[in-house]
Amino acid sequence: MSFPQLDDEHRGEEILAVFDTAFGELLAADPAAFRVKFRKMAASAFAFYRGTACLFYHDLDQENAGRGGGKVLSGPYLDERTSRVWIHGDLHAENFGTYMDANGRLIFNVNDFDEAYVGPFTWDLKRFAASIALIGYAKALSDEQISELVAIYAVAYRERIHALATGAKSDEVPPFTLDTAQGPLLDALRDARSLTRFGLLESMTEIRDFERRFASGGGSVELDAATRYKVLAAFDGYLETLPDSSLARPDSYRVKDVVGRRGIGIGSAGLPSYNILLEGHSDALENDVVIYIKQAQTPAVSRHITDPAIRDYFQHEGHRTVISQRALQAHADPWLGWTELDGAGQLVAEVSPYAVDLDWGDIDDAEEIAQVVADLGRATATMHSAADDQSGESLVPFSTERAIDAAIAADEEGFAPLLIDFAHGYGARARADHQTFVDLFRNGRIPGL
Repeated sequence: MSFPQLDDEHRGEEILAVFDTAFGELLAADPAAFRVKFRKMAASAFAFYRGTACLFYHDLDQENAGRGGGKVLSGPYLDERTSRVWIHGDLHAENFGTYMDANGRLIFNVNDFDEAYVGPFTWDLKRFAASIALIGYAKALSDEQISELVAIYAVAYRERIHALATGAKSDEVPPFTLDTAQGPLLDALRDARSLTRFGLLESMTEIRDFERRFASGGGSVELDAATRYKVLAAFDGYLETLPDSSLARPDSYRVKDVVGRRGIGIGSAGLPSYNILLEGHSDALENDVVIYIKQAQTPAVSRHITDPAIRDYFQHEGHRTVISQRALQAHADPWLGWTELDGAGQLVAEVSPYAVDLDWGDIDDAEEIAQVVADLGRATATMHSAADDQSGESLVPFSTERAIDAAIAADEEGFAPLLIDFAHGYGARARADHQTFVDLFRNGRIPGL
């Protein structure tokens, strides 16, 4: 698939316009955070791609408009149902890792649901496929090898979707755990298992006057009394959003300390956030819990989905993030909830001691890369299948795996080539856009910086 080629100047203007829509208000409020974000994005084409879901969906929207648009988002494999499923929204190759589920099992799966929304299932697949093209290019893989990897992902996704749609039993499609994972996924799970809550607390807190408190420095910001009061009031509101199974846990929810933090990561630049230290399930100091409250962002996908039934379903972006994650992720974090602070929706979750992201830095063997990509295809299919009429939400009242399975079955032979073509086309565009962005940034062309 080839995208319309604009000259560098016109594409640069287009990139700046998209950035203004997506980041304008936050950048104006905290330009220093965005200087850090943009320097991280300047490091590589993949880092740029990670930070520009807004540009990706702008381009997909333009592609859709070129087909004539319409009420149903047009394109291969999309119909009334498959264009309206829960999607991750930022499904690239690094948004996978470990977490401890509500049943106490270490799971390797998709993570980071800040961009989750309801839209076409193929948008997740295309975003992932292009990320594989970028990683493959950075590892000096040939175009043929990249095509093969995207095909492996497509086949693994399709096979898992079909298995789930035709009633596969849970032992036939198990989650990736210490017992079932292999290769780099198993390595990540073993790394997570070696981590401890005490280790996390040691890195963030200290003992003062026989009680645990947040340590100063390291990005912590002391709060004045008025801000502390507002955060604690928001925390009380959050408790009301937890499921009954979480509220039944034997703890007091006693707050021991609160600090502010300022998001400076690629995805969280300029977003205010707070950490809260809670008493654990006993008086012992080693089982205290750290949760974060973070202002939720407008997902890039939502700017290109015009259905008011979807938009109006959510109270605010914090509610949207949590409802989407609970729909997409079986046995989600029991601390996951939402609240409001200063009129803005907030996401609340635990700072997990057991989170390890998939590290592509040491995955260089061709067979190992292929194995990982196949596993991520299966994980993607499981995620899409979890979020349907069984998820407890009414927004997607049908079996997504059966809808997707039927759509792919109508043109089996075209499925992998669609993703392969897109991966090469958009991978090339992202590499060119990265260079354009770097030139804009280093020459002071980004307004507000």
